[in-house]
Formats: sequence, structure tokens, C-alpha cells
Amino acid sequence: MKETKILAIETSCDETAAAVVVNGRDVRSNIIATQIDLHTKYGGVVPEIASRMHVEKINYVINEALEKAEMTLDDIDAIGVTYGPGLVGALLVGVVAAKALAFTKNIPLVGVHHIEGHIAANYIQHPELEPPFLCLVVSGGHTHLVKVKDYNEYEIMGKTRDDAAGEAYDKVARAIGLAYPGGPKIDALSKEGNKEAIKFPKAMISDGYDFSFSGLKSAVLNYVNSAKMKDEPINVADIAASFQHTVVEVLVTKTMALAKAEGITKIALAGGVAANSGLCEGMSEACKKHGFTLYHPSKILCTDNAAMIGSAAYYEYLRGSRADMTLNAVPNLAIGQKAY
Repeated sequence: MKETKILAIETSCDETAAAVVVNGRDVRSNIIATQIDLHTKYGGVVPEIASRMHVEKINYVINEALEKAEMTLDDIDAIGVTYGPGLVGALLVGVVAAKALAFTKNIPLVGVHHIEGHIAANYIQHPELEPPFLCLVVSGGHTHLVKVKDYNEYEIMGKTRDDAAGEAYDKVARAIGLAYPGGPKIDALSKEGNKEAIKFPKAMISDGYDFSFSGLKSAVLNYVNSAKMKDEPINVADIAASFQHTVVEVLVTKTMALAKAEGITKIALAGGVAANSGLCEGMSEACKKHGFTLYHPSKILCTDNAAMIGSAAYYEYLRGSRADMTLNAVPNLAIGQKAY
């Protein structure tokens, strides 16, 4: 089989990343320069700072990715780059870098949807996985149930109507005094608490497979504020455990219902929250109960990285998808949408 080597670039938020991926599943390098420590003191990502740091780091991560893969640009068959969704300034840094390399070396350019990249991370972790399957995408900005019909064909079956699950995690974490990023800290703290201690509301939304987490987030904030006003003790571990249990139950219940309705037996997780231990355990138990097979990426592939972009770019490249020098950042790009 001919090797197709993709140099991939990812700068959609606060991770500057580059990778070399061969044939969509063989990762030769995956370099990530994180900005978490820089943004922690602000309680979240500051777009202007993120963009500036991408400018500083982009050439370094690209060069390191090529060096670790023991390749040069002359070995590369195509350059894949995230062009949306994400922070527009951050996206532009990666897009401009990719276009410059593609133009200078006359290498084909492939634009990649960030969320489709997260889905493709499962191909790297599970080489045996082939479409069709159902994927629950859970991150700071997205909560989607996506039917993956083929490598480049997606149908959104359900999505959040307000806050994404990861967004709710960060806001609740802030309310109970946990630093950014809140999701991993709530996950860790929940292991020390009683998930049955507090009954928070579950917004199941009866008409379809959409999600809603704003009510749950508000319920947690109201619980905390009420306890403070009454000078009552607050057990943050119980809050974390009860909140996480509620989120997981909603995500698992909706996913199982859709899988049964569609007759799909392969379930995948994707996105930053896919690394959450409570979600992995809850989904694993449910899949075993219903006879489904569960796929989820390793923790490093759940976070923003360029290897997943390289995998998604490979399948776009195979179908003949090519971008030109007019490729631009599209911060609100929808799943399945092409803007070039």
C-alpha cells in the first residue's frame, strides 16, 4: 500500500500542534505546545493571548514534528490544517502557516473541520474501526450526537440547545473554587464525593436527542449561592460528584436511546470531555448492558492535537478535497460543512 504522508497543523484554541500521520492511522509524530498555564490565571482562554502564543510557537512545532518523524517537507504528500470552528485569530495562525508551506513547496492543501478531527482520533486509537458508527462529541464548545455514515459523511442527530457539557463543567468548577481548566479537576474531585448526595435536575428534552445543560449549571450555582447565604457548609466533592453523575447520565441515556433507534452497535466518544473517567465508565457499562462496542481515544488524543487533524485530512485527501490560497478561517463552521 502506498504511503500517504500528511503534515497536520492545529491551532483552533490554545494548543499549538503539528503532527505527521501516514495513511490516516500511523502517527509518526504528534507535537503539542500547550498554553494552559498561561491562561489559568485568567480563569479561561484569552483569545488575543492565544493568538500571540500560536505565532511564537507555530514554526517550532512544525519543525519538531518533521524532525521526530524523520522527514522533510519534500517527503510530505499533503498539508492538513484546521480552519474551523474555533477562535478566529488562533485559526488564522495555523491556516496562514499551512498556506505558506503549501505554496512554497507546491504541496496540496486540505482544510479540516476541528470536530471531524476529534471524531477521526478514534481511527488512530482503534485501527479496526470503520464507519458507520455513532459518535458522541463532547468538548468545551460542542455536545453533539453524530452519525458517521462514511469517512467524510456526517449527520448531526442531536446537539446542545444552550451550554455545551464542557462549558458547564468549567462554569461549575469556577463556582466551587476550582481553577481552569475545570473539567479534569471536577472529574478528579468527584472521586472523593457522593454522587447521590445532591439531586440536580436532568434536562432530557423529550422531542428528540438534543441536550440542555444550562438548567443544570444554574441549579448548581443556585445550590452554592443558597448555602453561602444561609452560612451552611458546602461539600465541594459531593457537588462535583453529583454534578458529574447528572451530566453523564444524560449523555449516556441519550446516546443509548439513539443507538437503539438507529440500530447502530458501534459507539465512539470524541472531544476533550471524552477523557472524563465518569463518562468513560458510564458509557462502558451501558454499552456492555446493550451489547454495543465502545471506542474512545487515549487522553492525549481527546485533547486538541494535530494527529487527529492528520487522520481526518487523509480521508479528505483520498476523496480529492483540495483547498487553494483563498482558504480562510471559519470560526462557526458546522459539522459536514465545507467552506472551500
